[in-house]
Amino acid sequence: MAYTDRIQADLKDAMLKKESDRVRTLRMLISKLREKKIEAKKDLEEKDEIAVLKKAAKERKDSMQTYEKAGRSDLAGEEKKELEIIQEYLPAEMSEEAVEAIVKEAIAEVGAASISEMGPVMGASMKKIAGRADGKRVQSIVKKLLGT
Repeated sequence: MAYTDRIQADLKDAMLKKESDRVRTLRMLISKLREKKIEAKKDLEEKDEIAVLKKAAKERKDSMQTYEKAGRSDLAGEEKKELEIIQEYLPAEMSEEAVEAIVKEAIAEVGAASISEMGPVMGASMKKIAGRADGKRVQSIVKKLLGT
């Protein structure tokens, strides 16, 4: 449980430094990780912890967009701060070239020739990418390579 331990240590540090935004965000992350652990009824593996962090980041992105559309830049700013803190704990995203190489491998493995075979290509690609790139990004690359 490397992520949980690291976040708890950083929470203590943030509390000592009286960084209220950071404390609030880290407490939320710890809560989400504990909920997932209770739901799973076992200690979380690293990939499970990353999935929780990615979900929290996605929620912040979605909220940020909603607030911006509603003209609430103050709330969007808070979401952005939280997103930046969450991203500190996420592994680095794969480069466009690396994702494209994996998608090309998956196309060759599956033997896909048209966009109608996008599902199996996405499945094979996402297994190899394993949370290191956003699904929408992978999907757009698959569409580009299969020629929509």
